[in-house]
Amino acid sequence: MVKKLKQMADKQAAGASGLFDSALAGSVKDSAQQIWLAGMGAFSKAQAEGGKVFEALVKEGATLQKKTQSVAEDKFSEVSSKMTGMASEVQAKAGQHWDKLESIFEERTAKALGKLGVPSAKDVSAMQSRIDELSAQVAKMARSAAAKTTKVAKRAAPIVKPSVKAAAVKRPARRAA
Repeated sequence: MVKKLKQMADKQAAGASGLFDSALAGSVKDSAQQIWLAGMGAFSKAQAEGGKVFEALVKEGATLQKKTQSVAEDKFSEVSSKMTGMASEVQAKAGQHWDKLESIFEERTAKALGKLGVPSAKDVSAMQSRIDELSAQVAKMARSAAAKTTKVAKRAAPIVKPSVKAAAVKRPARRAA
């Protein structure tokens, strides 16, 4: 009898599980159908509102592009100003180094020319100013000498112009030929 009870319990368990299986299968089937219908509804709605959604997405894309473009322009101007600043710094440093190099070159050239006996610009300038001084002194002396000569000439006996009668007297008579 134990066997029979056991068999009956097994049958009832199989029947309950079969019942459970068929209820579960029905529930899954209903759920799958609802999912299918929801997908179909979404597809239909997407087809109907697709144009509107597309236009909305285009507008959002244009707005986003404007924002990114303005941010990029701001960054570009910022980077450009930084690069300009850096370029001016580099130019200033290069100018300083160039000035140092130029002064070293000038010093060495002047030293070499000095060893060769070539007068420097300073020497030439000093000579030019000395020449100007001497020229002024010579001109002053020439004016002074001219003034003295004029005074001496004025002190000398006046030149008398002979009168016409006196000229006739002094002339020897002409001989008749």
